[in-house]
Amino acid sequence: MLNLHLKYVEEKYDENGLLCEYKVKYPDDYNFGYDVVDEIAAKEPEKLAVLWTNEQGEERRFTYGDLKKYTDKTANMLRNAGIKKGDVVMLVLKRHYEFWFSIIACHKLGAVVVPATNQLMKKDYIYRFEAANVKAIICTADGDTTEHVEQAMAETDTVKVRFVAKGSREGWRSFTEEMEAASEVFEKENVLASDPMIMYFTSGTTGYPKMVRHDATYSLAHIMTAKHWLNVNPNGLHLTISDTGWGKAVWGKLYGQMLMEAPIFVYDHDRFNAGTMLSLFAKYKITTFCAPPTMYRFFIQEDLSKYDLSSLQYACIAGEALNPEIFNKFYQHTGLKLMEGFGQTETTCAIANLRGMTPNPGSMGKPTPQYDVIIADDEGNEVAPGVTGEICIRVGEKKPAGLFMGYYKNDELTASVLHDGLYHTGDTAWKDEKGYFWYVGRTDDVIKSSGYRIGPFEIESVLMEHPSVVECAVTGAPDPIRGQIVKATIVLAKGYEPSDELKKELQNHVKTLTAPYKYPRLVEFVDELPKTISGKIRRVEIRNNDNK
Repeated sequence: MLNLHLKYVEEKYDENGLLCEYKVKYPDDYNFGYDVVDEIAAKEPEKLAVLWTNEQGEERRFTYGDLKKYTDKTANMLRNAGIKKGDVVMLVLKRHYEFWFSIIACHKLGAVVVPATNQLMKKDYIYRFEAANVKAIICTADGDTTEHVEQAMAETDTVKVRFVAKGSREGWRSFTEEMEAASEVFEKENVLASDPMIMYFTSGTTGYPKMVRHDATYSLAHIMTAKHWLNVNPNGLHLTISDTGWGKAVWGKLYGQMLMEAPIFVYDHDRFNAGTMLSLFAKYKITTFCAPPTMYRFFIQEDLSKYDLSSLQYACIAGEALNPEIFNKFYQHTGLKLMEGFGQTETTCAIANLRGMTPNPGSMGKPTPQYDVIIADDEGNEVAPGVTGEICIRVGEKKPAGLFMGYYKNDELTASVLHDGLYHTGDTAWKDEKGYFWYVGRTDDVIKSSGYRIGPFEIESVLMEHPSVVECAVTGAPDPIRGQIVKATIVLAKGYEPSDELKKELQNHVKTLTAPYKYPRLVEFVDELPKTISGKIRRVEIRNNDNK
């Protein structure tokens, strides 16, 4: 093992072996493609980088030698098509292995990558093409994705180059044919660590998606993610469940893992099936794993005794706040404590239960030493333990590695979250006396009722403990006397039917397990909750409907 990551970080540990100081360092011309992928390929070309399989049972193993060859060929293919440093390239590649070829190739070229989900429709593409000035797109041939892209291209003129992968389509250039025909010898581009590298359209719960832009140091900031939170094993196999269109993919399927030289497992599938996914752990000897709470919720509904999970050494969770019920049930079945982590598209892992810590079920963990994280009041002052406030990151004269460059083409929006020496996350929490953070909700999700400030997450966690509840969203509904009252919108488990009796039972359940003033005075049963394209619950939609 090269221990390549140690070139880029300075770490100190306390007397208990816990990470206490951490600093990212890098040369001005740092580039993930050249300095990580190519560096490993030069010294350990046979080292496994990616193990890919799909629903049809096909398998491909890519070493770092392979990765260098294919990323150089892909970079030459794009250069031959007219793509140059600074151009914006959208990738809509699901979990195809072509994603790894393409994103690393773009980094080598200095092109700005915009990963996107294949769930986008015509109007989504139009907005993204024009907002980001997308010049090229590399797209899956699966489904009707190319059709939506074509419809959008008919109404916009930014996209000049289009490649299709995993198939063919008339009017599109073949990724496979042109990549294979391209030269393996790539002439390096002059790119800098401060150059923009990747840009995400956030799946926000309100308004149009924002364009979050990161420079090349973003990849280095994920050493913390992979080493200290996900605890990846260079001799193991790591699986993060995420489509490559979402930011979580580069958290768990690319940057930190490769900097730690830990092989990545990819299962290319369309629909999540808990039983199928669980069977992969034994077949491929997966050692470390990360998924959002929803996936674990499906796991614990299975008979876990039927699956061999003995290879699994470590399990993490992120994407939504973790309900203690999920933590406890997974622990009962596996003996593994889920290590929660918190970050945003604008950051890397900022708060987490890091390696060596003892997690408190329901707690986000503690701030990582990579960032100076505080809980602040409305004036930006740090609050005392037990007081709810906004999670903020102190920003000094130099932006910490991993924090975004700003919202592309929107200085006003950037200034609204980056001011007074702080980055304002828009998420609220409180800190206990031991320094653990406890999530409350988005700033606009906090319910103000009869003078009380009530966070939805605590009530949702209590409701989730009731066997009748599969999913729920707690919001504030308008009330002429109290200002707002607590409302619970609930999806019931199989075998349960909506009734006044069940409603009363759930209200009493909450009263019994938390402060009585927090119980939902209004309960609504629904077939499904409104969600963003990335699966996050849109509480704002529930609130808007209640305010009509």
